Amino acid sequence: MQYGSNQVLTSLLRDVSRSFYLTLRVLPSSIRPQIGLAYLLARTADTIADTDLLRVDERLAALRALRESIAGTSPAPQFHEWSKHQASVAEAALLSRYETSLELLRGLSVTDCKLVVEVLGTIIGGQELDLVRFGSESHEVRALQTAEELDDYTYRVAGCVGEFWTKMCLAHLFASAQLDVAGLLARGIRFGKGLQLVNILRDLPADLRKGRCYLPETQLRAKGLAPADLLEPRNEDRLRPVYDFYLEVASEHLAAGWQYTNSLPRSGIRVRLACAWPLIIGRRTIDLLRQGRILDPGQRIKLSRREVKGVMWRSVLYYLWPARWNRLFQGPCSTH
Repeated sequence: MQYGSNQVLTSLLRDVSRSFYLTLRVLPSSIRPQIGLAYLLARTADTIADTDLLRVDERLAALRALRESIAGTSPAPQFHEWSKHQASVAEAALLSRYETSLELLRGLSVTDCKLVVEVLGTIIGGQELDLVRFGSESHEVRALQTAEELDDYTYRVAGCVGEFWTKMCLAHLFASAQLDVAGLLARGIRFGKGLQLVNILRDLPADLRKGRCYLPETQLRAKGLAPADLLEPRNEDRLRPVYDFYLEVASEHLAAGWQYTNSLPRSGIRVRLACAWPLIIGRRTIDLLRQGRILDPGQRIKLSRREVKGVMWRSVLYYLWPARWNRLFQGPCSTH
C-alpha cells in the first residue's frame, strides 16, 4: 500500500487530527500506513460513539456492525446517512469513506491486518462499554465505580494502542535487535494509559457536563463528594487529593513511556521522536494541571501551538546529547 499516493491516509488524516498527523509524518514509511489506518478506523468508531443526535441503541448497533466488518465477519455497513449528522466536515468525510478505509485494511499483509483488527476490537469494545455506562438520556452525572474500572478503561482505549505500536515496531523496524520484548510491551501499555489519563484529567470539566465522570466514585465518596458535586468549581479543594493522586499515576505511566522510548535502538530516531513528543507534551500538561483550576469549565488547560512546536524542534536539536534530551522530559515545565 503506497502511503504517499493515498488521499485517505494523507488529507483525511490531516483533517481529523492535525496533532497526530505530525507524529505520523515522522514515522518510518514501513509502519506509517498501518498505524495511520488504525488511527483512522479508531476515529471512525469514536465519531459514531459521539454522534449525540442519534439514540444510544443506534450507536451501539453501529459500533457492533463496524467491529464485525473490521473483523471480516460481516459486510461493511453504510455510514453515508450518519455523515449527515456530523458538525465536522472532516468527520463526515471519515464516515462516508469508511468502505475505502476497509479496503485499505484488507490490502495489508496478513500479519499487519491481524494486529490492526485486534487493537480495533479492543478499542471499539471499550467505546461500547463507555456508551453502556454513560449513554443514559438523563442529565445525571455518572462515574466509574472503582480504580480497577478506570485502569481497564485506559487500557481498552489507549494502553492497547501502545501494545499494538510496539508489536508493529518489533515486526518492521527492530526484528533483529536484542530487546526486552516483554518489558517493552508492558511499558508500551503504560505509555498509552498515561496519555489517556492525562486527557481524562485535562477534560474533566467538559466530560462532567456530558454526564461523564471517569474519576472513581469510591474515591470521591471517601472525600465526601458525589460525582455531581464536581460540577461546582468551589469543590476543587476537596477534590484535589483524588485528582493529584491520578496526576501522579499518570506521571509514573509517562515515566515508563520515557523509559520505553530510550530503550529503543538509537538508530530508530524517527520512531523515538514520535514517542517523545506526546510524552513531553503530556508531562508538561501535568505540570499545568497541578497549578490550574481543574473544575473551571472556562479554563482550557493545554500547551499552546508555539510550545508544542518548541518541544518538537528541541527534541530534534538535542537528540545527539542524551543528557539534554532527557531533560526535555524530566526537567521543569518550560514555556519558552
